[in-house]
Amino acid sequence: MKIAVLSRNPKLYSTRRLVEAAEVRGHEVRVLDVLRCYMNITSHNPSIHYKGEELKGFDIVIPRIGASVTFYGTAVLRQFEMMNVFPLNESVAISRSRDKLRSTQLLARKGIGLPVTGFANNPDDIEDLLAEVGGAPLVIKLLEGTQGIGVVLAETQKAAESVIQAFMGLKANIMVQEFIKEAGGSDIRCFVIGDKVVAAMKRQGAEGEFRSNLHRGGTATLVRLTPEERSTAIRAARIVGLNVCGVDLLRSNHGPVVMEVNSSPGLQGIEAASKKDIAGLIIDFAEQRLKTITDSKDKSSTRTRGKG
Repeated sequence: MKIAVLSRNPKLYSTRRLVEAAEVRGHEVRVLDVLRCYMNITSHNPSIHYKGEELKGFDIVIPRIGASVTFYGTAVLRQFEMMNVFPLNESVAISRSRDKLRSTQLLARKGIGLPVTGFANNPDDIEDLLAEVGGAPLVIKLLEGTQGIGVVLAETQKAAESVIQAFMGLKANIMVQEFIKEAGGSDIRCFVIGDKVVAAMKRQGAEGEFRSNLHRGGTATLVRLTPEERSTAIRAARIVGLNVCGVDLLRSNHGPVVMEVNSSPGLQGIEAASKKDIAGLIIDFAEQRLKTITDSKDKSSTRTRGKG
């Protein structure tokens, strides 16, 4: 197979591991800086160009699109889809996951456990909004934030009102969520590939830090999931539409609640905690899915010729 990996930095651990895993299996891999790709959008011959060269012949595209380049990155991925290149994660699913409010609404509609969440536009509604989510302490999140950036714990009503007013004054889109105190500053990252949780780790925030992101000094250890947690993670991935993702759960008094479905989860922490070749499992899944799609097309073509 010929594989394109959309990544701005070929030296990142996750990118390097995907390349290694693919090459070990005999595949040709090319890392492409998504911001250097440009497109010719036509009805019958869509194309993608890269530093003066037309990109051709790819079988699979693996998107590792950072949150800051979601708009352009998903546009490039859509172009690959127009060219009938199989995407590991589809562009529409990535866009869904990056919009925290949209993904939360989708999960809520399907009955997935979530923290009580509120959203408002007018500063005059702040007091009512805080009451709806149970009051302080509560968590305030920028809808476009990632890796714990733009997430604030407001421990008092006044602090919450001040932070929300400040964000609204900057025209930033935010949502507020109940604070799951019993989680103790930890969460569980479930790594989902296809319809399976292939690995899970518990991430514990640093001393005095309620965010458990490894980028913010958190630590990761192997964890055993309950059947309900495993089922919740798989259902959340399916609802958002992602083949490969990280589903972040909190253990609350009323069962597992989903904090986020991450379309571009890092591999370093989960491989270290689980001692598994997660990159290899991703490539294996891509191989199997491509074969299934190809076989299905061949059968359809054969039936069509038979009718003729």
